Amino acid sequence: MTTECTACKGTGSIILSEKECPDCKGSGKPKSISLDMLSEKDIGKLMGGAMKCPRCGGTGKLSVTESCKSCSGRGKIINCTVCGKEITGSDELCETCAKRSIVHILGAECDIRELEAGKTYEGKVQGHANFGVFVDINPQLRGLIHSSNLNFSPEIGDKIFVEVKNIAPNGNIELLPKTPKDYQVIQIEKQLPRRKTTELSKYIGKLIHISGEVIQIKQTGGPTIFTISDEEGSVQCAAFEKAGERAYPEIKSETIVKIFGEPSMRNGGMQIEIRSMRQLRGADATAIKEQIETAIDKRAEPHDIQFLIKSDVLEKLRPRMRNAAKLIRKAVFMSRPIILRHHADADGITSAIAVERAILPLIREVGGSDADRHFYRRAPSKAPFYELEDVTKDLTFALEDQERFSQKMPLVVLMDNGATEEDMPAMKQAVIYGVDIMVIDHHHPDGMIDKMVLEHVNPAYGGGDFGITTGMIGTEIARMINPDVTEEIKHLPAVSAVGDRSSAPEADSYKALVAEKYKLEDLKSMALAIDYEAFWQRFNDGRGIMNDILNLNSNIRHQQMVKLLCEQANEAIAEQLEASLPNVRMQKLPNGVVLNVLDVENFAHKFTFPPPGKTSGEIHDRMCSQYAGQPVVTIGYGPDFAVLRSRGVKMNIPRIVRELHGEIRGGGVSGGGHLVVGSIKFVEGMRKEVLAKLAEKIGTAGIG
Repeated sequence: MTTECTACKGTGSIILSEKECPDCKGSGKPKSISLDMLSEKDIGKLMGGAMKCPRCGGTGKLSVTESCKSCSGRGKIINCTVCGKEITGSDELCETCAKRSIVHILGAECDIRELEAGKTYEGKVQGHANFGVFVDINPQLRGLIHSSNLNFSPEIGDKIFVEVKNIAPNGNIELLPKTPKDYQVIQIEKQLPRRKTTELSKYIGKLIHISGEVIQIKQTGGPTIFTISDEEGSVQCAAFEKAGERAYPEIKSETIVKIFGEPSMRNGGMQIEIRSMRQLRGADATAIKEQIETAIDKRAEPHDIQFLIKSDVLEKLRPRMRNAAKLIRKAVFMSRPIILRHHADADGITSAIAVERAILPLIREVGGSDADRHFYRRAPSKAPFYELEDVTKDLTFALEDQERFSQKMPLVVLMDNGATEEDMPAMKQAVIYGVDIMVIDHHHPDGMIDKMVLEHVNPAYGGGDFGITTGMIGTEIARMINPDVTEEIKHLPAVSAVGDRSSAPEADSYKALVAEKYKLEDLKSMALAIDYEAFWQRFNDGRGIMNDILNLNSNIRHQQMVKLLCEQANEAIAEQLEASLPNVRMQKLPNGVVLNVLDVENFAHKFTFPPPGKTSGEIHDRMCSQYAGQPVVTIGYGPDFAVLRSRGVKMNIPRIVRELHGEIRGGGVSGGGHLVVGSIKFVEGMRKEVLAKLAEKIGTAGIG
């Protein structure tokens, strides 16, 4: 093996000093010129004053050099092909290794062109005949030891050393048995240029070499399928040992490998039939990995877009949004699984679906038509934070995929949840298993989780509040990931704004953006249909139905589904309010707040739509209409929880929760949410004390 000498940069000499050129006296121009010796081109240079001194090349200086001691003047470092020791001669072996016998192991990709007469090879006995023994030197090459050259009878399958005596013009290989005592082994592989996955269509049926990272290993009833990723994409590579038996069991996920094989088209996709594969180590592996990472990092750069609307808050968030888009694109190009974990309401669902529509084409482009089944999952969360139940499911799926397919641990993107201390227990579990987390949310952050995540995009970090919905932020990030989806998703921010009752200026801008196609009632209907459908889907993503509700598939089906779901939802809401409204207790607090309280455990239908949070919201809307112009707070409570809705009151629910936790000993108070919309949990036995203290704090809050 040879490498360029770093001391002399391959020149073989070291520059000690410089001196003036004696021919031109430092001018760089020739001292004397013979015109009859000049060519027409040289005469042109002379006329233009561009003639240079032939000795110094026009520099006016000559270098004083000495032979490079590091490489003995050769300009390159030669290492022994066996032990790697640096050698001074031009041979392939050092003096020690040259004294030992050399046994060559021929790679499975090699053919007769890599076989040399007179050299010794490792082989395996394949069969017997009356005239001798057949030996496989590799899967492609078989030779014969004539019986006249054998004084023993090897068994089929035995390892044997053989010398190539002769290679006949017809390809027949004549072998002699060898028994070296002191020997060194040299691996021989075919010298082929490295090809990229995007080039394979030009080499169908031809032997090629690729190097890359193993990102998935799948055992079928026949071959083992290795998915290999390089700088430009990925390709499936098939290796067959026995039916259903793992080929190359020493190869693990995330290792760098070198593969020789023949590309072919299988089931509409490219596949390489592996002839040989080995793991690269040391500098070889590092070089390939660095090339892949550098190329992917460049490809992952997000697109420069203009936001759909004008917003100072979004502009301030642009660096964080760009970083989020880059992290997601990078995960796609590295074939790292992505989990979009989102709150199961209109805002969370629209934000996640926007990103979903952006990344699915890229995932399929990188990994094939069915790649989204292995490298992507969208999962709704019942609560607006990352619960232990959620992380348990995510880890279970991820560990199963890692065990079955040797996949990497996923990137979890939390959308419309993940911004507060409530998320920490789940995040800590995820980090232990090597899961990376990113948060895109608009709940008021407390800063606790920021050290746990790769990025946290939140309007609070741009001077905004929860009025900038996650659906707005998620849609703009989706456009940075893949701007081609802009037209199909640009109405999603408006749906999220209506669903989350946003009164921010950005909400009006996004609604105006799509006003020609979607009236305000259309947006409200979509938001209600999403909330209703999400309730019945529980923890399923419902991709097809949600896409229909948001008019991402058939427009006819969209209209039919939204109409039907809204009719059913409104009937359920009317029935719930008929039972609940007469049982709402109202009182006026010292600061003028109209406080409305409902025991949803005893005076609302359970286990049906609308759930307690939605029920409280619907009651709050009606109370706001009844007490127009006055500050209104609505509390819906159960045995161990309370949900809050507020209008016209300067509340800070996360701060109230922290105060209640410290003031009520044994209350077990926790919770959070937005500043004026949220939920509180407590132990059932302390419900009276918690609710009384909560009402007291609301009664001292500012108005406006």
